[in-house]
Amino acid sequence: MVDGVSGVRDAAEPADGAEPAEAAEPADGAKPTSGARAATGRAPSTRAATGRVAGARAAAGRALAKVTGQALGPYQSAVVRIGFAGTWLFFLLREFPHRHELYGPDGPWSWELARRLIDSNHAFTVLMWSDSPLWFEIVYALSVLSSALLLLGWRTRATSVLFMAGVLSLQNRSVFMGDGGDNVIHLMAIYLVLTRCAQVWSLDAARARRRGTASAGGAGPALWGVLGAVFAYGSVTGGFSTGWMVAFAALWVLAALWWMVDRYEPAGEGRAVLDVLANLVHNAGMLVIMAEVCLIYATAGWYKIQGSRWQDGTALYYPLGLDYFAPWPGLSALLASSGTLVMLLTYGTVVVQVAFPFTLFNRRIKNVLLALMMLEHAGIAVLLGLPFFSLAMIAADAVFLPTAFLVWLGARAAALRRRSGAPAPEQDADQDRGPGREPGQEPGSGPEREARPGTVGSVA
Repeated sequence: MVDGVSGVRDAAEPADGAEPAEAAEPADGAKPTSGARAATGRAPSTRAATGRVAGARAAAGRALAKVTGQALGPYQSAVVRIGFAGTWLFFLLREFPHRHELYGPDGPWSWELARRLIDSNHAFTVLMWSDSPLWFEIVYALSVLSSALLLLGWRTRATSVLFMAGVLSLQNRSVFMGDGGDNVIHLMAIYLVLTRCAQVWSLDAARARRRGTASAGGAGPALWGVLGAVFAYGSVTGGFSTGWMVAFAALWVLAALWWMVDRYEPAGEGRAVLDVLANLVHNAGMLVIMAEVCLIYATAGWYKIQGSRWQDGTALYYPLGLDYFAPWPGLSALLASSGTLVMLLTYGTVVVQVAFPFTLFNRRIKNVLLALMMLEHAGIAVLLGLPFFSLAMIAADAVFLPTAFLVWLGARAAALRRRSGAPAPEQDADQDRGPGREPGQEPGSGPEREARPGTVGSVA
């Protein structure tokens, strides 16, 4: 042992003028010394561990800077906004002749029954403020108007709150009139309030390009003033539960604070802080929307697996034979006549729904399953006569659409508008660029480009 140590020391300290000698190899069967182990094993492992920690810290810092520095998924949030606002608008217009039976005074679920239920579950609906038919007509008309304005992206901060109030008021008034699509719209109407869903493809974005800020003009403060007066009336008359009163008060105060800072200190620290908070809330809202979609498909798929008709591959056959779900009887009969096709569609539905949440970190597989699910919902709309349910689910699925595809779609739509002579070419060029892209930069090459497969960014 002593010879080994002295040999190492002699190798480490060459004589004057002598060439440095290589470290002596240990004799056969001899154990390396502790100093040798430290030189060959412990120091590299320590450096590797330090490097991993530093890399993890750097990655966390980059992720935090990205989450706080920008609202991720601007095109996805815009598609979700357009999809759900359009679906609810089309539903309200389609059922306009039957509105009194669905949600109004002529429905089987009377106003008194609704009041008793809401007294117990504390659900939000302004239709309980009065049983007057005129009040119902006002609420229904405002729901239609807010859906159209949110679809266009006009004063989105205020119209998203009005849209949510309209959806919750009508659906909570008659809880037995909805289906799965109404439940999805119910949840997404709440989530959209949290998002900055008008960064692109909206009138707010066009106003921001022309006037420097989306809150320019007096329409926004006037709209929030009206909403504040309605909120004050509901609070005084006991129309809100405690939770909803706090939520609406917080929204109104934050909107007023944002307008004041944007007007009097647009480049100050206060605006920067508000931007960071808004980005955090937006990104959290988008994450919740994605989690909600995954939960819907996961629960639907795993419940199907437990059903005997889904196990033997015949589940799709039975709804095709129901007159209520057969808008095209000939087409339904043709599909039901093929046992092989029914079996493939039945098993394929289960496989796609169960597998989708597990494919989010692989962009190519995720996109293939996403296209299959959208085709599935299109088939449900045609074969089973459930168009609004299918539109709601397709709008929810759109949160996972690739950014490059959405940018390409926007560029094609802008090209069609240019050929029709609707907007100015400069405005189209600005819209094609999208947020964070310089003039002349190709679509999909800016910061909004989809991240590499296998990363969290590829999901967002």
